[in-house]
Amino acid sequence: MKWLRMPEGESDCGRRLVFWLALEEWAVINAPGSLFVWSVDPTVIFGRNQDMEAEVNVQYCREHSIQMYRRKSGGGCVYADDGNLMISYITSEPDVNRAFDTYLSSLASALKGMGLDAVRTEHNDVLVGGRKVSGNACYATSTGCIVHGTMLYDTDFTEMERAITPSKEKLDSKGIKSVRQRVANLKEFGVDFSFDDLRSRVVDYFCNESLLLSTSQLAGVLEIEKTYLDDNFIKYGRRN
Repeated sequence: MKWLRMPEGESDCGRRLVFWLALEEWAVINAPGSLFVWSVDPTVIFGRNQDMEAEVNVQYCREHSIQMYRRKSGGGCVYADDGNLMISYITSEPDVNRAFDTYLSSLASALKGMGLDAVRTEHNDVLVGGRKVSGNACYATSTGCIVHGTMLYDTDFTEMERAITPSKEKLDSKGIKSVRQRVANLKEFGVDFSFDDLRSRVVDYFCNESLLLSTSQLAGVLEIEKTYLDDNFIKYGRRN
């Protein structure tokens, strides 16, 4: 698998979460069999069919410069910041279940290699010490599958709870009083590696070569990103 790398001096666009979603779309067509890892400024990303006002504390996010974006796939809200390592795994495997199985098994094995008692669950999470450190999703396209997920290293859970507002009914149905009770940062388990070390170890585990994105390829990704930046799409899940 190839480690897909950004050109030097292009760090600004890489701070926008939807740039990386656009890169996933580009890569599944142009660079299947690739992986990239990334982190962004505080951001809430919510599913294609979610009601933004019901799932996100919009006022708090605006007051605290937390970005808000909608993704094209379904599912719930995810909070990302510079303590949450995001992983994008792009494969030409056409079957979602096989792609997901390969990735989740590999991710759990990678964490075990770092000295953590990691297990994958039937809900597509990876747990350490019975608590969720990684949530993941997968969807198929005409050319392969995109798997993307989180790896909590030192995420600000206080900001996460304030930015994401799951309904009381949703929490009550799971017998959970707060988001914080079911997640954990890797730092809580006394790991001996930094965030940058984690990034490098994930890349080294999955990849055996690298691929540098060219300037013209980057331009193609930025064109795709425009579809995520449309106001109507962010608010309502549809574009002009």
